[in-house]
Amino acid sequence: MQDEKYLEEHVLVFPTQLLEQLGIFQGLSFELDKYRDIIRNPKNHTFLQRKDAESNPAFKQLIPYALLQFKDSIFVYRRGKLLAEKRLRGNYSLGIGGHISVTDSGLFSTTYEDGLKREINEEVIIKSPYTQRIVALLNDDSNDVGKVHFGIIHVLALEKPLVKPREKSINEARFFNMSELQKDIDKFENWSKICIQHIDRIIDYKEYRL
Repeated sequence: MQDEKYLEEHVLVFPTQLLEQLGIFQGLSFELDKYRDIIRNPKNHTFLQRKDAESNPAFKQLIPYALLQFKDSIFVYRRGKLLAEKRLRGNYSLGIGGHISVTDSGLFSTTYEDGLKREINEEVIIKSPYTQRIVALLNDDSNDVGKVHFGIIHVLALEKPLVKPREKSINEARFFNMSELQKDIDKFENWSKICIQHIDRIIDYKEYRL
């Protein structure tokens, strides 16, 4: 039943052709202004049923992907068996967030920060004040999952390391020293691997607002 509901969900997408026209990239891009119109202009957006979006590389699903930082550590967890996206089950991840569904239709008419909070609050409980900033965009066409997703990378800088899982699919949650991430990089999903490879630049990047 959970998988059926997941597949029937309608999620926000934009045509991959738009990304190709602006200049498709592999990995991270810190040229946020260059791709701003893809994210912000509602004329570029539509909603597809998730079962179709997950297998159609002609469209990219827009994904807020937030890294939770406390001093020199990053929140890490393992995706459990209850995760709806079967292709990511068992992988370790740095990213919190998810798809923008049709029920979030007011996302871009309010503030992007409000939309991000809605996504994060479904997955974790954060009991600490924090600041958040957008730092990069992520595109990974090296596998079937990446070909249909496009990430907006956020950093949430927490005052205290007080984060608890809300979803049962988030397992082995803890803060991990950033200097140690590279040693265990092979355990992580591709998006997290890309972030780990550029973690210093991600953390040092100045604030950007869409």
